[in-house]
Amino acid sequence: MICFKLCILISLVVFGYSSPIPPPIDQEDVTMAESFLNKLYPLPEGLSDGTQRSSSMSLRLKEMQTFYGLKVTGKLNEETLNVMKKPRCGVPDVAAYSVFEGDYKWKKHDLTYRIENYTPDMRKADVDAAIQKALQVWSDVTPLRFTRIFSGTADIMISFAVGDHGDGYPFDGPNKFLAHAFPPFAGIGGDAHFDDDEDFTKYNKKYNLFLVAAHEFGHSLGLRHSQDPGALMYPSYVDRDVDTFALPQDDVNGIQYLYGPNPDKTPDKSPPTAPSTPDKCSPNLVLDAVTMFREEIMFFKGSFFWRSYPLSNTVEHHLIKAFWPEIPDNIDAAFESPSDDKVYLFKGEKVWALYGYDLARGYPKHISSFGLPNKIKKVDAVLYDELTYKILFFADNKIYSYDEMTQRMDEGYPKKVKDVFPEMKGKVTAAFQYRGYMYLFSGSKMFEFEPYDKKLFRVLDNNYFLPC
Repeated sequence: MICFKLCILISLVVFGYSSPIPPPIDQEDVTMAESFLNKLYPLPEGLSDGTQRSSSMSLRLKEMQTFYGLKVTGKLNEETLNVMKKPRCGVPDVAAYSVFEGDYKWKKHDLTYRIENYTPDMRKADVDAAIQKALQVWSDVTPLRFTRIFSGTADIMISFAVGDHGDGYPFDGPNKFLAHAFPPFAGIGGDAHFDDDEDFTKYNKKYNLFLVAAHEFGHSLGLRHSQDPGALMYPSYVDRDVDTFALPQDDVNGIQYLYGPNPDKTPDKSPPTAPSTPDKCSPNLVLDAVTMFREEIMFFKGSFFWRSYPLSNTVEHHLIKAFWPEIPDNIDAAFESPSDDKVYLFKGEKVWALYGYDLARGYPKHISSFGLPNKIKKVDAVLYDELTYKILFFADNKIYSYDEMTQRMDEGYPKKVKDVFPEMKGKVTAAFQYRGYMYLFSGSKMFEFEPYDKKLFRVLDNNYFLPC
């Protein structure tokens, strides 16, 4: 019987930690990727030789991977395809690939806008409100002022269209390029066009018109795309809470570089801005949670997470909601279970399970599903112990040990943290295990413990696995 259980455990570990074989890239994905690059990173004119085209494709893939903070290979892979498939703005990311050269800005501060037509997806009054609110995002932090007109040509002409709509940049149907806008210049400069094949709403279902429009009006005012994943001007569409929306600092910095601050706002009456994107190299960085994720390490902080590849210096940085809109920000804890190949994320009394990029069916659940007593309202950290196949929950300076095989709490628990890890200093705020060693985080420090006797080996900065 003991041998039987041991064999099961070994097979679970081998299965859970074996690197999944990525699916082959099929021709449909290759065609989609070529279309993506041709639209956003176009080939130089006159390039026809197959070798040159292949070389140019690799170069453009490297440009795109660099912009998004992906591992730069120049090859089409699953990670790159996942980014390409996200709904986004149709304006090129890199200035070198834009047909509009130079820095553009309006030479005046009083601008007009006109809504030429409406989408049938929303009430006209809701479209009007979304457009007005989207423009106000920018006027709140600059001297720019926007006045609506109902006839004639405005500085910013706003329209909904499908397919080829006469500007040389046809739309491509639903769930791809949502909209585009032109920087300030004569003619169609400043104009914003929205793909009416998309499903625009005033809510956070499908594509919130306010969020799409606020991004496009950034282009109308002269901003390019940002590489900051927390910025409004990041090219991919991300759900955000529109009721509490505040312009991220990266966008404030960009627009005020062009036009200066709002002269009508004193420092104590300035509109709120979203928290700055966390800096992985900050010596004061305090992480919310850390977990393994299929041989990568994921670090959570606020609205963001990093993905680190231990065998390289590549670190990806993303908004949580860009991958999992259902997952809340500011999570409390996380861990990976090798037996079911899932990552569990905790916040308050709820737990979510992720299977790769998908939310597992039936979640969120209550944290008591792991056998935690009802008095526990949140956990501070979770550690999966590879040696014992136990899940250690840290809460209120105590450790609860859960047996994944029996699905029960172990007898003798909870125990005080100091009784299990005698040399641990401070409250445990995050935890994970890597190559056998246990890492407990407290504040800006990470404590490295040997797995057998829980002896402290080193004290490190908590961005030790986040190369700067």
